[in-house]
Amino acid sequence: MQSIFGTDGIRGRFNEEINYSLAYKVGYALGLTLENNNPILIGRDTRISGDILLQAITKGINASGKKFINLGICPTPAIPFLIREEKLSSGIMISASHNPPEYNGIKIFNHKGQKITKNLENKIQKLIEESNQNISIPTKKISLETNKELMDNYMQSLIDAMDGENLSGMKIILDTCYGSATTCAKKIFQNLGADVRVINNSKNGLKINMNCGSTNLEPLKKALRESPADMGFSFDGDADRVIGVDSEGNVLDGDHILFLWGRELMEQNILINNLLISTQMANLGFEKAWNKIGGILYRTDVGDKYVHDAIKKKKAILGGEQSGHILSKINNFSGDGILTALQISKYCKKKKITLNEWLKSSFNPFPQKLTNINLDFNINKINQKNKSLIFKTIDNFHTVYSDNCRIYIRPSGTEPLMRVLVEARNKEKVESLSNEITKNLFLEINKIMDSL
Repeated sequence: MQSIFGTDGIRGRFNEEINYSLAYKVGYALGLTLENNNPILIGRDTRISGDILLQAITKGINASGKKFINLGICPTPAIPFLIREEKLSSGIMISASHNPPEYNGIKIFNHKGQKITKNLENKIQKLIEESNQNISIPTKKISLETNKELMDNYMQSLIDAMDGENLSGMKIILDTCYGSATTCAKKIFQNLGADVRVINNSKNGLKINMNCGSTNLEPLKKALRESPADMGFSFDGDADRVIGVDSEGNVLDGDHILFLWGRELMEQNILINNLLISTQMANLGFEKAWNKIGGILYRTDVGDKYVHDAIKKKKAILGGEQSGHILSKINNFSGDGILTALQISKYCKKKKITLNEWLKSSFNPFPQKLTNINLDFNINKINQKNKSLIFKTIDNFHTVYSDNCRIYIRPSGTEPLMRVLVEARNKEKVESLSNEITKNLFLEINKIMDSL
């Protein structure tokens, strides 16, 4: 059996890669592996399948002899925060993050509120493999109470992280993309005094991430044109990432957030070794500008767990991904889109500048193009020989990192896609190289698969 765990927990299309039976077994296996008898905290995003998977996981946990607390629909970062605050044994978030509605996933956190280790993943995997029975969906649904008090505690922690600053006088638009942020983002910003308008704010699991949110900024840009505001923030399905847009429609992605926030910390002399952690997707313009002001950028593989590992290893206090997944010391390095949006807003208020003015002081990004190649297979489920051939082919396409051009190719950790990033100073070169590489790589991969 191939590992059910990917780069960010378990993820796949509901009733295909992930179903009721698997979710039950995950809950049961997690319960058996935990020595601590304190409850397991469970939350989910708005997806329709989330309720079915919640039912399955809680039944599995009960069967293992452990207890659980249901947080209901919530942002992913609420889970690790409350695990630490309430000294719980573990936590589970049922979400497929930025993926479309037909996907779902299971993210597992340990008693410290951190993603579980490979060792614990292997223990859970082994227990699941030993259970060859197929658990069917029961006809009777159990009514599960949600713990509103704990959710209130999480929301208060975000307000407390503002260090007494408020957002009065600021007009802000939020795109909660029919997901987890619908539960609390508007209320938090309003409690801090902001004049808030929210779009896509219903808990609609059929629309989550569909043509909205951090992966599609057009609705937010349109809202800013129609109802001018100081800034806007767009979250993903489980609200662990955010992308900002200024009053003129310019985009504040994760690279800009790291550069601007990092520079503030550098000027305060609290950014250890002037170090930021990011991934291979970080823009070359960001890296060069950061180096120019005396900073160091350390790149990891793509995935927040790799960023988190590097932060711990390098003793950094800020890191993240271009996609808007930002990890800071404020909340023990849990990616939190709402917290990030609040911090950006706070800095603008304190500095008495608009986001547009602040963004103008950031770096000039190199032209960059990310293209997805659709695959007819899951690369993690093919045999090792063909997987090796594909990775060897990818290596052949990579060029040496240079001042003028950078190419980075990787399979998606959550979808049947190959992602091709091309970056250079010249936009025409980016376009031509991107077209050439994606075309040839597609042909090479198909040639390998056809030889099966």
